[in-house]
Amino acid sequence: MSYTGPEFESPQPRRPRRGPLTVALAALVPGALLGWGAYEALGDGGSDSAARPASRTASAASAPAASRGDDGKVSGSPSASSGGSGALQGKVVVIDPGHNPGNFRHTVEINRQVDIGTNSKECDTTGTSTNDGYTEASFSLDLAHRLRDLLEREGATVKLTHDGDSPPWGPCVDERARFGNAAHADAAISLHADGSAAGDRGFHVILPGSVHAGAADTRPIVGPSHELGVRLADTFHRATGEPPANYIGGGTGLVTRTDLGGLNLSTVPKVFIECGNMRDNTDAALLTSGSWRQRAAQGISEGIVSFLRDS
Repeated sequence: MSYTGPEFESPQPRRPRRGPLTVALAALVPGALLGWGAYEALGDGGSDSAARPASRTASAASAPAASRGDDGKVSGSPSASSGGSGALQGKVVVIDPGHNPGNFRHTVEINRQVDIGTNSKECDTTGTSTNDGYTEASFSLDLAHRLRDLLEREGATVKLTHDGDSPPWGPCVDERARFGNAAHADAAISLHADGSAAGDRGFHVILPGSVHAGAADTRPIVGPSHELGVRLADTFHRATGEPPANYIGGGTGLVTRTDLGGLNLSTVPKVFIECGNMRDNTDAALLTSGSWRQRAAQGISEGIVSFLRDS
């Protein structure tokens, strides 16, 4: 994402796993480890690409995730994939790969305005890319496939909002939110990489702010989404070694926004993750590495598993 700008009942607060970044977050974000209490917005910011995925085979799907390398992409259908036995059996996770490799061929369609509750916004964008042309859409789709495999092994039913060529563009940001709502997802995550200035590096997790306007009402999901985001920030940092962003979020790796339709219109716990800055050479070297993307998928999976095990 280039740098620009049924109903969920909150259960009892959960105690997060306290990794090194979690402890740091506790010091920087009051109440970060206190469950679902009041949360102070950290500020606004964030970010808004195109190659075709390889086809998924039975052998690829069953190969150990850790063996995936730079060419270890797997793909599948945007319909549900059901996991077997495991800690997440009975849980539904929706993965929303940012943008779509076909968006650049459908500029009229993706420039159409859609209602996001607080105002109108473009249906979608093409996303960003590294300086040598590796697109955010390609990155997010590859990461989504790796993450899906890991979550299915934990027993989750995993649904993708799109799979590159199905549909051939979009979906629009409002449709992405409705996809998770209709799936009654226990957790939803939108995968992105940023397009900020060179020298800006690091990851950040985008949390929904409190919005109650038009079709948007995030109040029931602000708490659980914050909890999901805190756990993801911790596990992603530990798995990848990627630091919290040095240009947004005050070093916490957490940012709150109220201008993203994918969050505003969600009725299920949902966050975005910007895994790094594609325009910074240090981050770009990581984002274009298949082995690093596997570690990123592992870190995201661990955060989701931690959240859902305690829910």
